[in-house]
Amino acid sequence: MKVHMSPRSHRMAIVGTGGIAAAHAEAIRASAGRAHLVAAADVDIDRARTFAAAWDAPHAYASLTELLREEQVDLICLCTPPGQHAPLAAQCLRAGVTVLVEKPPTLSLAELDELAALERRSPGHVATVFQHRFGPAAVRLRRMVADGELGRPLLATCATQWYRDDAYFAVPWRGNWTTEGGGPTMGHGIHQFDLLFSVLGPWREVSALAARQARSTDTEDVSMALVTFENGAVATVVNSVVSPRQTSALRFDFERATVEVEHLYGYTDDDWTLTAAPGHEDVLARWTPGSGGAPSGHADQLAAVLDALDNGEPPPVTVEDARRTMEFIAALYASAFTGERVRSGQIGPDSPFWLRMNGTAAPWDKVNTQ
Repeated sequence: MKVHMSPRSHRMAIVGTGGIAAAHAEAIRASAGRAHLVAAADVDIDRARTFAAAWDAPHAYASLTELLREEQVDLICLCTPPGQHAPLAAQCLRAGVTVLVEKPPTLSLAELDELAALERRSPGHVATVFQHRFGPAAVRLRRMVADGELGRPLLATCATQWYRDDAYFAVPWRGNWTTEGGGPTMGHGIHQFDLLFSVLGPWREVSALAARQARSTDTEDVSMALVTFENGAVATVVNSVVSPRQTSALRFDFERATVEVEHLYGYTDDDWTLTAAPGHEDVLARWTPGSGGAPSGHADQLAAVLDALDNGEPPPVTVEDARRTMEFIAALYASAFTGERVRSGQIGPDSPFWLRMNGTAAPWDKVNTQ
């Protein structure tokens, strides 16, 4: 009789113990023993120790360097401010350790391409946290699209309209091109339009605008884009941190149905609806959602990452997957700041928007320096 061995429990660590780190620790705890937290690290060692104690991690360190020297780990969750993502992820790769990086994975396409080159020489991998891809409704929708059950995608709308006050931006690294990489396009709407791309596939061209409407930041507080896709679909993408009624909303219009979701920071099956086109009511039976459940979150993605590690595969979301989303951000800023349409593949090493998301400077920066 063949004996099936249970997958081993993966040794994990969390670097950066701010607010989002708790979501990673909760996902590890919810993994039913597939992973366990062995260490936490933070430049504030007291905060690292408090976090480690709260989540039953036996060790706390003041740096990633110290953690890698003292611990044997299979996977590191990188939860630091965005400006530290690229150098710390590179350090993990050089140590041969796989790293799951909070969004945005880097501050620029240049940094992401450097990580991709380093990954090719390392046994470790880089995966980006885009957890909304992994909720059961999104998985179901992608399957139905791939199977042609909904017909051709025609139109989509994607809105991340949130509210962040001046106190939120008092944190030094927020609202700054050099430390956050961008405004709501980079730090807030990224989850929602990444989900859009995971359903509709490669985008082809973007025409956009970005503005500072109410916040005294270096970056934009609003952006809007018109997007065309290789499959012929068209979409609008709106990102905001000045909207008092907050929402995260996606609508997909296919030939045979409209599929919609509205939530804030995580959706359940109950947040999704499918409206059949006349004569195509049969698609309703194939949607068959579950009931309620936990909101889409880090636990769903961590389960997929652990599956990949158990199978010896690169964990999702790969650098290549994340690059499509990051390239869109660079293209949106390039279009907004130059007034030109930008095509996929257009932004390369010869473009200032490859090196930094604001290119040579945002228009309001130029006004301020005149």
